[in-house]
Amino acid sequence: MDFSGLLVPLVVGGVAILYGIGIYNRLVALKHNVGEAWSNIDVLLRQRYEELPKLVDVCKRYMTYERETLERIVALRNEGDSCRSKGDISGVSATESLLGGAMTGLLARVENYPDLKSNQHFTQLMGRVSGLQEAISDRREFYNEAVNINNIRREQFPDLIVARMFAFGALPLFEAREEERADMDMKTLFGS
Repeated sequence: MDFSGLLVPLVVGGVAILYGIGIYNRLVALKHNVGEAWSNIDVLLRQRYEELPKLVDVCKRYMTYERETLERIVALRNEGDSCRSKGDISGVSATESLLGGAMTGLLARVENYPDLKSNQHFTQLMGRVSGLQEAISDRREFYNEAVNINNIRREQFPDLIVARMFAFGALPLFEAREEERADMDMKTLFGS
């Protein structure tokens, strides 16, 4: 019995299987890197969503004419938290864009309330919310980088064969909405 004719196909088949396993493991690692990056954003979003009602409560004591703005922030906070808890990244991204605009409007209106601006509790809460917002922006960058690497890798040959075989899908970026990309209308911020 001569095994030499069988040896070459067995070695080639073994190498192909090991190569496929390596690709699969890299795709799994990339998917988990995206999950970790999202988890970091999720923690910060949860913290910010916990701080926003406190900030709104402090503002309500001073801002008698801004009820609509404050109610919008609370509604967006609730919507964002709901999307976050469901893992709906696209929903969170859309809500965060709107919430960012509402917070910018609130900050512009705070200028009209000197007592509120000088309130120590308000100042601390705003500092905390601003710090969380900056941290979310930083983590958003890391998340989008992880998603981009994952999505590119799953489209490259030969990885795309393994990605399709095991249903590794494209993951969504945490994107700014069209309104966020547009030029800011300062008149609307200052009620002019």
